[in-house]
Amino acid sequence: MTGSLVRMLGLGTRELVAFTGAGGKSTLMLALGVELAGAGEHVLVTTTTKMGRAQLDGLPAVCRSEDRDAVTAAVAANSLVALATGGDDHKATGPPPGVIDALFRSVPVDYLLVEADGAHGRSLKAPGPHEPVIPAEATTVVVLMGVGAVGGRIADVAHRPEQVVILTGLGVRDTLEVDHCVTVLTHPQGGLKGIPPGARVVVALTETGTPAAEEAATQIVERLGLCERISRVVMVEDG
Repeated sequence: MTGSLVRMLGLGTRELVAFTGAGGKSTLMLALGVELAGAGEHVLVTTTTKMGRAQLDGLPAVCRSEDRDAVTAAVAANSLVALATGGDDHKATGPPPGVIDALFRSVPVDYLLVEADGAHGRSLKAPGPHEPVIPAEATTVVVLMGVGAVGGRIADVAHRPEQVVILTGLGVRDTLEVDHCVTVLTHPQGGLKGIPPGARVVVALTETGTPAAEEAATQIVERLGLCERISRVVMVEDG
């Protein structure tokens, strides 16, 4: 990923940023964390669902307690800290959203980044009844979609394909077109589900590395510009 992600996402001076949807949440979140830390900011990274343990454990410092004093000490000593309070050998878990809200209020951290959804490596996500898990005090929610979903069968490219079927009226073996993806992204039970009323919404389109994907992404950007709830749409370069 190239360029300033902070500028691309339009972030302010202190934010709680939640990442939802599909198509590279962990990659984008961790790249943002590294960029912010490199600029001298103090950053805490965690999840309200599950992340690959190697992804969080690979950060410069890991705090394994949600205790405020422990987190404060970790953030004071390190510019980039992973908060991983549970899980197993493969997946790490973090605190529940209410605890994350409390930490954002009380810990002197510049940015708190939260992966708040899961997609099992698919390109498009329509949330289930219990998803996404966004902290109430999130200031920005970044909703991701991999443009590789366009032209693919729902069964092959979507996580929670049964939910995508409900939102689009298609069959699970039908092919997704640009308008179908826009429907999912802008639906109150799709990409906009569970977002706190005061949070900015940024849609980040990934998997844009081919001419066909760039064309599809351009069409999606144009259509999303008509949605008042979405404040910004960006195309994130792969790699």
